[in-house]
Amino acid sequence: MTISPTLPSPCNVLLVGGGGREHALAWKLRRSPSLGTLWCTECSGAPLRNPGILALAREAPAEEVTLGNPFRARRWCEREGIHLIVVGPEGPLAAGIADALAAPDRLVFGPSKAGARIEADKAWAKQLMRSAAIPTAEARIFDDAEAAQRFVRAREQPWVVKASGLAAGKGVIVCSTPDEAADAIERIMVRREFGEAGSIAVVEERLSGPEASVLALVDGRTIWILDPCQDHKRLGDGDTGPNTGGMGAYCPAPVLSQSVLAQVQREVFVPIMSALAREGIEYRGVLYAGLMLAPGGPKVLEFNCRFGDPECQALLPRLEGDLLAALWATAAGTLEQVDLTFDARTCCCVVMASAGYPGAPRLGVEISGLDDAGSLAGVGEELVIFHAGTARDAKGRIVTGGGRVLGVTALAADLDAARRLATGACDRIAFAGAQYRRDIGAGPAVVPGA
Repeated sequence: MTISPTLPSPCNVLLVGGGGREHALAWKLRRSPSLGTLWCTECSGAPLRNPGILALAREAPAEEVTLGNPFRARRWCEREGIHLIVVGPEGPLAAGIADALAAPDRLVFGPSKAGARIEADKAWAKQLMRSAAIPTAEARIFDDAEAAQRFVRAREQPWVVKASGLAAGKGVIVCSTPDEAADAIERIMVRREFGEAGSIAVVEERLSGPEASVLALVDGRTIWILDPCQDHKRLGDGDTGPNTGGMGAYCPAPVLSQSVLAQVQREVFVPIMSALAREGIEYRGVLYAGLMLAPGGPKVLEFNCRFGDPECQALLPRLEGDLLAALWATAAGTLEQVDLTFDARTCCCVVMASAGYPGAPRLGVEISGLDDAGSLAGVGEELVIFHAGTARDAKGRIVTGGGRVLGVTALAADLDAARRLATGACDRIAFAGAQYRRDIGAGPAVVPGA
C-alpha cells in the first residue's frame, strides 16, 4: 500500500528520543484529534527512562526498535501499524533512521542521512554555505592539529573552534586569545574530548551580537518560518559561566523584526534549500538556523537538522492547531496546504540543571515540589514542566537522570510575566545542587561566536 498524502485518522506515531524536546513533542502530539497510539523509544536498544514522556506514550520494546537492527525495527513498525515516525534528536537522523525506516506506507518526519549532514558535518555545512553565498563567519577547516595551531597563533584575533562532527552540543569552544584557540584545538583534535567528532576542526572568526534561533518546517519545496526564539547558552545569570546545551529560551524573540525575518528567509533558507537540492537532497523536516545578529546583518553560526532544545519547549506551547497535521504534511511534501498560527502570548522556558552541570552532573538526586510548582499559573497563564534528564529510582521516586533536568515553561501575556511565573515555579522545585537562571529573556543573550 502506498501512503496517501492525507493525514490518516487515527494516525499511529512513533516518537524517537527521550529528552525535554521529545517530552514537548509528545505533549503537543497528544492534543491532536487525529492521533491514534503514540509510541516512544530511544531507538538505541536501551529502555526510555523519561517519566514525563512515559506518562503520555507507550514504550516500544527496546530490543525490537533499534537502529542496530533496522529489519526488526521495520517489522515492528509494520506489526503496530505505525504511520509516522517523528525523530527528535540529531543522532538517529545522522545515523540514517529516515532512510532505514521510511516505507511506502510509512513516513518519517526528519531528513535523510544525507540531509542530516548539515548538522553532523560542520565542515561540509560550511562549504555548502559558501557555495550558496549564505552570510556566515569566515572559517578555515583543518584535519591536522599542528597546522590549525600554527594558523591561530599567527593571527592576533579571537576565534571559535568547533569539532566538525556531532558532540551533543558541546563541541564549540569560544576563545579570546590565540593561546586559548590553540588549547581548544589540542582538546578537540589531539585529546579528543569530543571523540571522533574532533577528527576535523572548523576554526571560525568570532562574531559578536545577540543570538537568535530561527526554525522552519521544510518539505523540499515549501519553507514555513516559525516564530523566532532566543536561547541562553551560558550557565549563569548575566550570560556568565561555561557554555551549556541551553539554560533557557523564550519565544517570540523581539530582537528579530519581521523585516529581518524576511531577510533571513531570503538570504539563508531559500539559498540553503537550493544548495541541498543541487546536492540531490530533498530535505524534509525541521531546519534550524542559529544566527548571530552581527552589525552587518544576520550571519549563520550553524544549521541543525531538528528542533532545538530548549527552543522546542518555548515554541510548541505557542503553536496553535494540530502539530501532527503539520508534521505529517512536512513529511508528505504537502506543507503548502498547512496554515500555522501562534498564540499571542509569550513563552519562557527556564532549564533546571543538576549540580556539576555542564561537567559531571550529579545523578540520582530526588526531585520534590513538581505538583506544587504546577499549580502556580493564574488566569490567562499556563505552566508546563517538561522532563529532560529525569528518571525513576527503585522506589518509584523521580530523580535527576542527566545534566539538564527540567524545562519549566510558562505562557503569559508578556515576557516579564512568563519569566516570573517560570522562575517562581523553579523556586518551588527542589533537588540538591539545582542550578537555574533567573534572567532568561531579561536582556539580549549575547554569546560571542557560540
